[in-house]
Amino acid sequence: MTISHEPHHKPQHGDVQQRRHGQPHEAHAYWVTKDGHGELRSEAIETPQDGQALVRTLYSGVSRGTERVVHEGRVPERVADLMHAPHQEGDFPGPVKYGYLNVGVVEQGPDEWVGKTVFSLHPHQDFYVVPTKQLTPIPHDVPARRAVLTGIVEVAINALWEAGPRLGDRVAVVGGGLVGGVLATLLRKYPLGRLQLVDADPDKQKLAETLGIDFAEPSEAKGDCDIVFHCSASNEGLKLSLQLAGDDSDVIELSWFADKEVTLPLGEDFHARRLTIRSSQVGAVALPRRHRRTNAQRLQEAAAQLKDPLFDTFITSECQFRNLPATIVSLFERPGGFCHVVAYPKPEE
Repeated sequence: MTISHEPHHKPQHGDVQQRRHGQPHEAHAYWVTKDGHGELRSEAIETPQDGQALVRTLYSGVSRGTERVVHEGRVPERVADLMHAPHQEGDFPGPVKYGYLNVGVVEQGPDEWVGKTVFSLHPHQDFYVVPTKQLTPIPHDVPARRAVLTGIVEVAINALWEAGPRLGDRVAVVGGGLVGGVLATLLRKYPLGRLQLVDADPDKQKLAETLGIDFAEPSEAKGDCDIVFHCSASNEGLKLSLQLAGDDSDVIELSWFADKEVTLPLGEDFHARRLTIRSSQVGAVALPRRHRRTNAQRLQEAAAQLKDPLFDTFITSECQFRNLPATIVSLFERPGGFCHVVAYPKPEE
């Protein structure tokens, strides 16, 4: 990856004064180039208008699975428009400004918003202007660093609304990555009959122990489940999910396979036991709640759930924003780990 030659911006107190006087402000954003490299690019942002806010980013998060697909240029052309992130610039396969886990503080805007810590589905960028209706206030007892997980918790909440776990249900989560782990963290609050985290990596037992739930490798996983959540983005994981599902039950698919083709033995469990594979894609609120919840309300619920310090388990590495282009390559090459956090300079720096 490459870093653009512009010097990395370090906000000074004078910058805040400039913004208050309506001067354009220079921001820096991370872009994926067409050849799969990355760089920091500068751009001018204007003073916020009515109903808008200027946000100074504190932290952003790298969603390894989705952002790796974008970096590798593997977004299928057929769904490129559907997979467009809310504040994305450029088109797939690139150059594209992409990302959706951003936490910052409002520096300018309506009085009731100034000084608030907020979450936004915004790419990796040090300053940006967005409508306040696209910001989610972070509760005062949720640390800003942990709040980058708001978008991941939202994915898990959508899957829970999709499936509707009931008292005494037998539930399996197949795939103990970031999404599967966060989902299991929420599921442990339910009065289930059984909850099992299933992963081919025996090291994921440590995560299950931290969460206080049962762990199993694929050969030891318990079947006859009422609900199976599949989060491994693998052919083998989805096949196993069908084997673990009970008669007439549902497999909730959270994985995004992008351009990977999947081969399944649909003549076995799926057909004989009348199973259902249901997609849980976060772009729309799950159908059972779609008429009574908005996307904004779903994000508010996600932010509230992050009061639980157990979610700190899923922040496993960090870099400075200026180092993101160099860091992200090695991040995708290294197996393991959950959410990578990007820290941004403070004004006094």
